[in-house]
Amino acid sequence: MGQAHHKVQVVQIPGQGSTTSTIPQATKMSLRQISAALRRRNSLILLLCLVAFYLLWFQLAGVRLLEGSGHPHSDQWEERVAKELYAMRLQASEMRRQLTRLGSAPAHWRHPDLPTIFVVTPTHAIPTQKADLVRLSNTLLHVPNLHWLIVEDADHKSELVSRLLRRSGLVYTHLSVATPPELKLQPKDPRWKKPRGVLQRNAALSWLRENLEIVDANGVVYFADDDNTYSLELFTEMRDIQSVGVWPVGLVGGVMVERPLVDNGRVTGWLTPWRPDRAFATDMAGFAVNVRLVLNHPTASFSIESQRGFLETDLLTQMGVTLDDLEVKADLCTKVLVWHTQTAKADLKIEKIMEQKGKPATNVGIEV
Repeated sequence: MGQAHHKVQVVQIPGQGSTTSTIPQATKMSLRQISAALRRRNSLILLLCLVAFYLLWFQLAGVRLLEGSGHPHSDQWEERVAKELYAMRLQASEMRRQLTRLGSAPAHWRHPDLPTIFVVTPTHAIPTQKADLVRLSNTLLHVPNLHWLIVEDADHKSELVSRLLRRSGLVYTHLSVATPPELKLQPKDPRWKKPRGVLQRNAALSWLRENLEIVDANGVVYFADDDNTYSLELFTEMRDIQSVGVWPVGLVGGVMVERPLVDNGRVTGWLTPWRPDRAFATDMAGFAVNVRLVLNHPTASFSIESQRGFLETDLLTQMGVTLDDLEVKADLCTKVLVWHTQTAKADLKIEKIMEQKGKPATNVGIEV
């Protein structure tokens, strides 16, 4: 098993206040807390305004000094001043951008009374990687108190993913661990032939156990692949999970939906065409666990030895979970809030023909 690189980079976007009309009731913020948050935001805005004003004043003063002086100036001196003024204009522009962002009431705020959702996403370098991650990050931005654990299937963290995370506005931890070549799918292999994302999900579980000082023990862990489609309602549903929450998954397993069978609010079995006798016949997107289960079972992990379709069952069994422990979500499992859509493989036939003819790739000098 590969070693995860646990030199992590965590970027936290501090909670930014907003008007009461933009804060969902689920956050239960008091008027005093809202006022304090607004005061903090306004103080920061005032500080940035003062800095922007100072830069603008310095710029105007420099221009007047340059134009009003009767002494001759060398061309080199005038060029230097012009460059400095241009740099100041860029800084002022960045300040204006930050002010606009601060005043926009972002949804991704922090609140101590709201359990954290830890979203675990394995990712690997394919042509659609950035597109998949951008789409998922745009969804996650709307979820308060969320921490994105993104794990690359690579020896080292890539600049593409690092740059995307820095610009995402999310709280995140970036890890990497490579899957050995013999355990990877070959180009012509069907997706189900070998377990995927095993070492990457395990790296995220290890990170949670090794960072107890910053991990919310009342939080929830959700394994979210980057090519699925997620309703925001799903994250609201999973927020209060105390053990293991389950729900239907759409467009999976060759059918319109797979879901738990529910009787009197309890899971009694599974509606799935393939091996419904599995203890937990659910898709990876169809459940989430409370962080305490992860911490209280320090050896529980996904296994590269799991049979096809048994990754979920093997993990939950190691955590001592039974059907009686399952919490039924999504209106007694009558709603589909996540879809196993899968991104189509990029069609790059023309790109390969150009390469064979010795022509330069179309993405030279640009990140796709």
